[in-house]
Amino acid sequence: MSKTREVLLVGEGNFSFSAALSENAGDDVGVTATCFQSEDQTYRQDGAVLNIQRLRERGSVVLFEVDCTCLKEHETIQHHLFDCVIFNFPHCGRKSGVKKNRILLVKFFQSAVAVLKDNGEVHVTLCNGQGGTPCDSPMREWHNSWQVVAMAAESGLILSEIRPFDCEMYQGYRCTGYRSQDKGFHVEGALTHIFTRSLPHIVPEKLKMEKTVGKETICFELPAELSNYMNRDFLGQQSHHPVKTVQEQLLRELKSIWPVCTMNEDFPELVSCLPETPEACDSTLTHSDVYWIKPTDTYIFDQSENDQNDCESMDDQQSFTGSYALRPSLLLHVQEVTQNEDFSPGTLHAVSGLVFQRVPISPSRSPAFHQLLLVGMFPAESHPVQCFQDCLESLLSSYGVSFEEAQTGIEQQVWMNSKMLPKFGRITYLPSFSSALDEGLQLIAVSINLDHLATLIFGISDWRLLWSTDPRFLKHFELNPLGPFSPFSLYPPSYLHDISFWMEPESYDELDFHALVREASCGAVKHVALVDRFRHPHMGHASLCYRLTYQSPDRALSHSQALGLQNQLRRLLPLRLQVTLR
Repeated sequence: MSKTREVLLVGEGNFSFSAALSENAGDDVGVTATCFQSEDQTYRQDGAVLNIQRLRERGSVVLFEVDCTCLKEHETIQHHLFDCVIFNFPHCGRKSGVKKNRILLVKFFQSAVAVLKDNGEVHVTLCNGQGGTPCDSPMREWHNSWQVVAMAAESGLILSEIRPFDCEMYQGYRCTGYRSQDKGFHVEGALTHIFTRSLPHIVPEKLKMEKTVGKETICFELPAELSNYMNRDFLGQQSHHPVKTVQEQLLRELKSIWPVCTMNEDFPELVSCLPETPEACDSTLTHSDVYWIKPTDTYIFDQSENDQNDCESMDDQQSFTGSYALRPSLLLHVQEVTQNEDFSPGTLHAVSGLVFQRVPISPSRSPAFHQLLLVGMFPAESHPVQCFQDCLESLLSSYGVSFEEAQTGIEQQVWMNSKMLPKFGRITYLPSFSSALDEGLQLIAVSINLDHLATLIFGISDWRLLWSTDPRFLKHFELNPLGPFSPFSLYPPSYLHDISFWMEPESYDELDFHALVREASCGAVKHVALVDRFRHPHMGHASLCYRLTYQSPDRALSHSQALGLQNQLRRLLPLRLQVTLR
């Protein structure tokens, strides 16, 4: 009879764990139990003969002289794939140091993934303190632990769960120690680390895009560091993404106070505007914050007399009607919203979509995020800015959102802040638009970074998880749309690398450096800090030293991978930014 789940155990001693597991697991689980010793050596151990008999009576496979670091070479194992590979209390023996045991773990993980099914698990049980995770009590210093998560990352595995090792669940289990020669391992406080496969890191590439702006169709190349953010449809009808859930919940609460009209107009992500337009619409923006786009080709469509469209290429640079940019803020669309035929006083009009801003790499700010824009006209005597502040404060203060009033000339606004990201939203009175429409009414615009709000509400520790393509992220919210997020990658290791170079201060743009780091590291850099700056007193050029923190919230990242990404950055820097490495 075929089994629905196949389990491989390596490094067994007296086979007491294997026998107990086989009896507890049921008939639909096939158990293959192996040990490193020969058959004769194994039979000399107390209870081994009886345990092996228990296994074979249940149809389990028992193998001797199996090296767990080269499973694919074993003639019986090499033709099978397993749902679970289990290694309890690995050890190189006697007084071997942590480095030797790390090497053992690396070789075992590399061997295990070769016989593991795509959705399989690798279970490694270690004594308390060995693993090097916060679950150990007490937790050892990192350099003195076995660094099990980092060792597993060398084989593309992430730590998905940690369970206490409960030996009482396995009747008759007795820990025998290294190769059954020493006293048994200390099982009190032992932890079982459960690893699963992660998606690989993918080098981003430029995307060829085509967008319609007015009567023009613009062809352009999307910067490589933004390729992961396009065409994801987080706010689509069939989406279960937490960003959409936050938007729906927020609009539902607002509808209980004001009428809300969700506008279905498809505002383009590429906009045509003058260089000063973004800052005029959103005072937080500067010219350097905007992704300015140079078209590779432009077409204009004219309606001919026979109602057929003629397409003319506009390759001549003088034919451009203006500058093009990836939309940095939905506030650029306020005028379009107020001019819509459905716009009416007393109603909130809601628009949402992606916006793009050139920002430094940090744990709190992303170069692309979903923004919600609410626009409405209300009687001045109702103090609409204060009303919106009171409403949003009652809804969001429990998630660590605070509000800060600011006055700029006659423009009144209230900022929404969190500890991680100040000014992620705001409530603004727009007097210039209001006077043009009706003197007795005030035009109010509310803009909110939905992505950041989602991380606050669902307890998502890293904004990059919102963009994860690992299906486990969205599956969590399909099963539990309103509950707190439980990460599928626990305690991801981090690595620090410094990079320094000479540059010309007049031509160097730091945001170009951050963009290149995003691209070269495949998004694996969590934080970039400038740690040293020196300007030559006579030559004029300057030296910069940055410290990069590599850490991935959803993919395995090993020390060797991080080093490879750092070397890739070193190769690209002189080519792209015309700097000289030190």
